[in-house]
Amino acid sequence: MISVRTAHTAQLEPSALAEARSLLYAVFDDMTEDDWEHSLGGIHALAYEGGELAGHAALVQRRLLYGGRALRAGYVEGVGVRAEYRRRGHASAMMDALERVIRDAYDLGALGATDEASLLYSGRGWRSWGGRLSALTPDGVQPTPDEEGAVYVLPVEGVELDRSAPLTCDWRDGDVW
Repeated sequence: MISVRTAHTAQLEPSALAEARSLLYAVFDDMTEDDWEHSLGGIHALAYEGGELAGHAALVQRRLLYGGRALRAGYVEGVGVRAEYRRRGHASAMMDALERVIRDAYDLGALGATDEASLLYSGRGWRSWGGRLSALTPDGVQPTPDEEGAVYVLPVEGVELDRSAPLTCDWRDGDVW
């Protein structure tokens, strides 16, 4: 049976954070310290099966510039499930928990998806952003064309979005999206 624990980074024991970090490094060959850092400071969803940590996902706040205003985005980071637990509902259970927070606290949800994960997100109502993407960097707004097609948003009731419009993310070290 799958159980999901949600907690803010500050509420997690150091051992739970270390276990989540270790899981993500085991799941992703190209995981970096910047990637781990991106998962901190928000809400974590930890999926357990039989007492073992099977998956991790995090939700952090970011600002996305859209139509001349800064939207509060619940940005999903560090979604990973151990190979032996995949295709059993862990990712969906974690996303259920994080999407509830997005709908209650943010203007929209956003994430950068791998090709493999895009089916999961699109099946849950996430939509690919079709407009130009950029990042607000220390050197000004810089286009991020390599990310186009990989950024997905979860619309929130009452917030109208034109997914063909430009979208700019706030700055951070490592992968900006």
